[in-house]
Amino acid sequence: MSPTRPPTDPPGDDTLDLRVDDLVALLTRGAPPQPLAPDTPAPIPDTPVPGTPTGALFRGGHPHRELLDGDLLDSVASWSPAATPVGSFRLVPVRLERDLPLLARWMNDPAVAAFWELAGPETVTADHLRAQLEGDGRSVPCLGLLDGTPMSYFEIYRADLDPLARHYPARPHDTGLHLLIGGTADRGRGVGTTLLRAVADLVLDHRPRCTRVLAEPDLRNTPSVSAFLGGGFRYAAEVDLPDKRAALMIRDRALRHVL
Repeated sequence: MSPTRPPTDPPGDDTLDLRVDDLVALLTRGAPPQPLAPDTPAPIPDTPVPGTPTGALFRGGHPHRELLDGDLLDSVASWSPAATPVGSFRLVPVRLERDLPLLARWMNDPAVAAFWELAGPETVTADHLRAQLEGDGRSVPCLGLLDGTPMSYFEIYRADLDPLARHYPARPHDTGLHLLIGGTADRGRGVGTTLLRAVADLVLDHRPRCTRVLAEPDLRNTPSVSAFLGGGFRYAAEVDLPDKRAALMIRDRALRHVL
């Protein structure tokens, strides 16, 4: 589930969540979005737009500075651990000097490389991480620790400020997830499903302005799609992204105790 790259095709509609005023504002305010290089954060305008309506996230294809004030993800490092059926789980933001060898090893696992496409020397993984660590905070790479042991990698990101937002009717503070399970012993036995539910709950518990948690796994990655469904996400649409055809998966705050 690699990060979304700039769009080339129109979005699939999520008819359960469509807000017409939000979508019109996204599509009509300012100049059309320009393609970005892969993993490059969209530039932020130097000045906010006076009188901007709440639903308008972009001007000239870029996020408003006034929407980016403060910590964009409500201090992921301070989020509390989650008690799960498989143990105590915690997200710990990546430190490059500490975590690079482990993450590069996971990225070179063929099962991971098939979808993340970051196989190769450590510099490949380092460049991917550095783009987030040195960015404006709209994406936070994290190790997932289960009972204190690193066993997974997550990217928590602002989906409404990501190129993915051009593919669906985004809402302010939509939060996205990317996930990989590092150890083969933790795959195929429901651990991923449990952790997806736990992390989505962490997002909703610690980000009160976020009403939805999103993901866009590759449609070919059927175990991943199944894990999201089991983790309380619903299938919303298929979207054509430049590097994959993805399933848009959504976990709604309003439905978190139902699904």
